[in-house]
Amino acid sequence: MKKYRRIFVIVLDSLGIGAMPDAERFGDSGVDTLGHILDQMGTLDIPNLKMLGMLNLHSGGQMEGADCPRGRYLRLAEASNGKDTMTGHWEMMGILTERPFLTFTDTGFPPELIEELEARCGKRVIGNKSASGTAIIEELGEEEIATGAMIVYTSADSVLQICGNEETFDLENLYRCCEIAREITMKDDWRVGRVIARPYVGKHKGEFKRTSNRHDYALKPTGPTALNALKDAGYDVIGVGKINDIFCGEGITETHRSNSSVHGMEQTIEICRRDFQGLCFVNLVDFDALWGHRRDVAGYAGELERFDKNLGLLLDALGEEDLLLLTADHGNDPTYTGTDHTREYVPLIAYARGMKHGGPLAQEDCFGVIGATVAENFGVQMPEGTIGRSILEKLG
Repeated sequence: MKKYRRIFVIVLDSLGIGAMPDAERFGDSGVDTLGHILDQMGTLDIPNLKMLGMLNLHSGGQMEGADCPRGRYLRLAEASNGKDTMTGHWEMMGILTERPFLTFTDTGFPPELIEELEARCGKRVIGNKSASGTAIIEELGEEEIATGAMIVYTSADSVLQICGNEETFDLENLYRCCEIAREITMKDDWRVGRVIARPYVGKHKGEFKRTSNRHDYALKPTGPTALNALKDAGYDVIGVGKINDIFCGEGITETHRSNSSVHGMEQTIEICRRDFQGLCFVNLVDFDALWGHRRDVAGYAGELERFDKNLGLLLDALGEEDLLLLTADHGNDPTYTGTDHTREYVPLIAYARGMKHGGPLAQEDCFGVIGATVAENFGVQMPEGTIGRSILEKLG
């Protein structure tokens, strides 16, 4: 018998809560995304997160936990060898990643990769460095338009991105080049998690604007996940934000692309107000993309406050048969050096109207408890080879 008819898993992308014991191996000694934000800001206007127990789990600055938190809360350690978006999300749904995806943040892509890409696409590559997408279009957009070259860049993530002006480098050709790049980067030495087409419009600096025709070419999960098990059993699996891209559509029955984290929460609230049975899986990327990578503490803090307001609306919309799980996929400490993700524990906060009481739960050793808990709730078997154990009975 199902305990909950609907489960909402919301990933606050990069909201880590302190360095894992092996963080130094990843170059991340002493990192703490939430704690350091609180320390620098002093206080945040996040009453709903506080009420659910976030500050009981991990506090900082001038803020303290709630006297009677209404959620159950615990810390999750990452078992996989990595600290990126795909590794974290895949692990939530049961996949252990032992070989990390490659990043080319410091050096750009190797000459051999670029040469093959140029030869097969019939275009000269410019850029080939780690950069902000908007900044590199401003820098190289006019050259790309004038010469017919293509802008290739990366970031702190395991990603190869290609920019193309929709008026001079038509979308179908841009997508064709990205498909070639995806094929090339399947090689072990160049294996990146995603290739992304980044189309834009405009003719001159100051007027360039990225369009909504972005397309992601992600690696498929290395095996079936909790999402596949739910879909195969006939349940709804609704992805919001970049969930569909992260899982390459595997196990997803319905997808909603978001243009911001605020929009993603608005979509989630609307989904909550309609009828479905199964899982709504949400990624809110702005914490990571706009603030963590850019090392903007105040921006990250503001995003948390905006999220908290919409969290209040979602809590009001939840029904008696709904379970809410809040978590993260890795850290991205905006006070730390560089621009990369950080190797951290992540929170897991559970709330349902029918919970008898809130309070702490013991730390778990992998993110896979999320998928296992969802699967047990709906009475489906986790696929063979997956990791994680359910904590459904502990939620009370």
